[in-house]
Amino acid sequence: MPTLTIVHNHEQGTLLTGTSRGDRPAIDVLRAQGWRWTRHLESWYLRGSRDRSARRAVIEMTATALRNNGYAVAVDVDDAARPPEQVEVDRAARQQERVAALETKADRKAAVAEAKHDREAQLHAALPPLGEPIKIGHHSERRHRNALKKSWAALGAAVEADKAAEQARRRAESAATTTQARFAPVVVANRIKKLEAEQRADERRLAGNTRTLYRIAGVPVVETTEPAAGARREQIQERMRERGAAIEYWTSIRAEQVDAGAATDFGSHNIDKGNLVERKGLWYVVVRVNKKSVTVADRGLDPSCWTRSIPDRVRG
Repeated sequence: MPTLTIVHNHEQGTLLTGTSRGDRPAIDVLRAQGWRWTRHLESWYLRGSRDRSARRAVIEMTATALRNNGYAVAVDVDDAARPPEQVEVDRAARQQERVAALETKADRKAAVAEAKHDREAQLHAALPPLGEPIKIGHHSERRHRNALKKSWAALGAAVEADKAAEQARRRAESAATTTQARFAPVVVANRIKKLEAEQRADERRLAGNTRTLYRIAGVPVVETTEPAAGARREQIQERMRERGAAIEYWTSIRAEQVDAGAATDFGSHNIDKGNLVERKGLWYVVVRVNKKSVTVADRGLDPSCWTRSIPDRVRG
């Protein structure tokens, strides 16, 4: 059997070369481990592996399973991260290629739908005029029934082709807005918060922590996690360095958006009691400012009625 190679780098992700789409038993092993086939690269790949740290456990399980089936497997992992700016440039370029491909597909399916409608019109025109009924027992009965059957089948095919063309068009339109949506101010702000939360979680893994799970008769039951050590500690530190670069990049994007007026920097740090805040087109009076949200009067502008909490992603 040929030697298979599992290669991982941040630019291409995790790929497996040296085998084909229908090669058994490799195909069974790879599918069981979550690998997929890409016609674009003519190789197997792990989805979502580009510009992320290698999923070493999956790679090792895959390599072991392939070796158990008689394959020679080489593994080459390069976990060096790329600058976030380059990652976003490449992502946008790939998305443009995908949009172009989807638009071409939509045009092709629209042409197919048009051709099927033309065929249906031809078959309908060949039917007896003025909706003439089938003459039971007449020599034309079989021909008439066959013509009706072909006309109805052509109409059904045309309708299905219309649906396929419309679906392709919607996918192309959705893909065209993906990059723009990725840089939407609220999306950028939420991404920064998510990255910062993940960074804090990794800090706790490095330092170790103790937390109370629950209490029994007032006695706390605690869980203690030892500080990460060895290879796991190195992986976490590398992950934090990559994430730190991403936080710095997206924070600069957010600052540019605020300076350009495309985003506001309102939050619990600069909203006071009595201010008006807007949420989904409605304005509310702030009755209390919390760490990550504001409490507002739930109805109209009257602070005496029921209140509710709104996250600090508001405009005021």
